[in-house]
Amino acid sequence: MSRLRRQLSTSTTNNVETRNLNDLKERTGNLYESISIIAKRANQINITIKEELHNKLEEFATHTDSLEEVHENKEQIEISKAYERMPNPALLATQEFFEEKIHFRKGEEDLFQ
Repeated sequence: MSRLRRQLSTSTTNNVETRNLNDLKERTGNLYESISIIAKRANQINITIKEELHNKLEEFATHTDSLEEVHENKEQIEISKAYERMPNPALLATQEFFEEKIHFRKGEEDLFQ
């Protein structure tokens, strides 16, 4: 178990920090609404990152059906490792939320008030 804990502690990024829940709900007035906004933004970031990664890796793709022709491409491995080292999309979304870089609206009734 201690080996697992060491791996987890070394794999956490510097972006991880404890947040005050009152600060989180301050912008919307509702904690769950704030979390929902952050989650939706995290999904958007995740989709964007995934598309970028697939586009970069597609350049190295070979469309052969032979299992004997497995090539180790160092550039492809480096690209994959770079994306693995990137911060979690939820952390990025939370940071954007606190920096007020996320714009949201509640619903149709709020648009006319």
